[in-house]
Amino acid sequence: MKHVIVIPDGAADQPQTALGGRTPLQAARTPGMDALAAAGRVGLTNHVPDSLPPGSEVACMSLIGYDPLVSFTGRAPLEAAAQGITLGPDDWAVRCNLVTVRDRVMEDFTAGHVSTAEATALLASAQAGLAADFPALAAAWRFVPGVSYRNLLLYRGGDTCAAQAAVAGGAPLGADLRTTPPHDLMDKPVADAFPRGTGSRLLTEVMARSATWLADHPVNRARIAAGKRPATHVWLWGVGRAPSMEPFADRYGVSATMITAVDLLRGLGALAGWKRREVVGATGWLDTDYAAKGRAAIEELATSDLVCVHVEAPDEASHQGDVGAKVRAIEEIDAKIVVPVAKHLAGTEHRILVCPDHPTFLATKTHSRGAVPYVMAGSGVRANGRASYDEIEAAASGDAILPGWRLMGTFLDTARASASGPSR
Repeated sequence: MKHVIVIPDGAADQPQTALGGRTPLQAARTPGMDALAAAGRVGLTNHVPDSLPPGSEVACMSLIGYDPLVSFTGRAPLEAAAQGITLGPDDWAVRCNLVTVRDRVMEDFTAGHVSTAEATALLASAQAGLAADFPALAAAWRFVPGVSYRNLLLYRGGDTCAAQAAVAGGAPLGADLRTTPPHDLMDKPVADAFPRGTGSRLLTEVMARSATWLADHPVNRARIAAGKRPATHVWLWGVGRAPSMEPFADRYGVSATMITAVDLLRGLGALAGWKRREVVGATGWLDTDYAAKGRAAIEELATSDLVCVHVEAPDEASHQGDVGAKVRAIEEIDAKIVVPVAKHLAGTEHRILVCPDHPTFLATKTHSRGAVPYVMAGSGVRANGRASYDEIEAAASGDAILPGWRLMGTFLDTARASASGPSR
């Protein structure tokens, strides 16, 4: 039995005036997903508990079958795991975006999609600036380049805690620390969005000082000369300690492969013990190579029981408020991933699941909590009479699997689940 999960990140949305009152999933031409809906089971699920932030870090942990109320500790530790970084019991990881802030407004949470090479050079200067301005922190705090604007700041605890207390206003970081994702601030003032709680003084100081560390950097001078947005600041968020996740093979009895361009999903896969397949041309942006991801999924099915394909593009389109780009991204996922994978698996024992992690509303350009539609089809899945895959059909089905992390267990044991009726 082979299993494929496709995650169109942030694809769920509200009806759009520009689309004649349809959602992007309704407006997109998705013959592959609609065929799955006609042959299988369509319903609603919710991957974000009310007490946790509605980000991909929480929602994707749920989608791959782990209860975030048990396992979630923060976003940055997941991204650290993607880089092979092991956090000790006294260590913390902080997500570090390179951003463009002008006149105290978040103009771009990606700093114009700064390149990885540019980001690496900028963070080297940030590390030097941190050592110069906060010498007590130099031994324990380190900027770690990631991919493009997505980077980390690591804190290694231990003997340096006392030295940092004066800078941090107490303990370096605490469980009550709250931060704001920069993608939730697009075109909004940042003045009231700085960290709060134990350690917030330290993070806020670093964010503020970063403006001077980066202002006259050669990378920024070159970007401005080329008409690109500069990286004006580092934005710190997603703080957490090392999570504990039971190996997926022990939990569910199958081997799995993750295909993604995003460190968050790489980290989740690493912590779950999944194989990671890197795909040339996968960017985590609207220009990603959808067809290459589809081909990689088919190849991985030869050796893995389950293959998960995560595509960031619909989410990024929502953050830009670009309804046309969101529809096109959904259509590309269908045509170049869902259709070829379903064709490859036709006539074999298999199951396919398509499900977003969370809604990302074009109207607000931010992640939201709430229900998302799923469709699962294949061996042992009993059809529930829906004509297409979208939010409206899923709601009309009356079918729900709650909480969202239970969806994985249902997907991997669909015959028994469908025989007993909808799970709630």
